[in-house]
Amino acid sequence: MAAAKLDPIDLRILDAIQRDGRITKLALAEKVGLSPTPCWMRLRKLEKAGIVSGYHAAIAMRVIAPVATVLMEVTLANHRQADFDRFERVVRDVSEIVACWSVGGGVDYVLKVMARDIDAYQRLVDALLEREIGIDRYFTYIVTKTVKDETVLPVADLLPEQ
Repeated sequence: MAAAKLDPIDLRILDAIQRDGRITKLALAEKVGLSPTPCWMRLRKLEKAGIVSGYHAAIAMRVIAPVATVLMEVTLANHRQADFDRFERVVRDVSEIVACWSVGGGVDYVLKVMARDIDAYQRLVDALLEREIGIDRYFTYIVTKTVKDETVLPVADLLPEQ
C-alpha cells in the first residue's frame, strides 16, 4: 500500500494505534468511525503492507535505574562499502547502542547510546575502538535533559499534499 493511497480512516487508525498499541478492536473501530470487521481488515492490510511494523511498550528507564544517554558522532577512516558494512554489523550487535543513523554532512553516523553511567559508556567506546571497526574519530554529547522524545509520528503531516 503506497503512502499516497492512505485515506483519512487509515490515518486515524495509524494515529490511534501509535498512541495505544493495546487498544481493543472494538475501541479502535469506535475511534475511527468504522464497524469492527472493516476496521480490523484495514489494520491487517496496513500490517501486511509493512506500514505497521510492530507494537512496542515505552519503558521509562530512569524510573528503573539511573542511566546515561549519550549521542555519539562517528567518522570512519575509510569509506568503502565494506567499511560501512563492517561498522553497521557490529553496531547492530551492541545492545547499549539503541539507535544508529547514517548521515551526511561531515560525519558518517550518529548513535544513541544508553549506558549505566559515563564510565560504562567509555568502556563501550574503548571496546569498539579495540575491535578495529574503522572508527577514525568520534565525538560525545551527553544528554543532560530530554526535552522531547516523541514516539508518535505525525503521519498525516508528513504525507505529500494531494
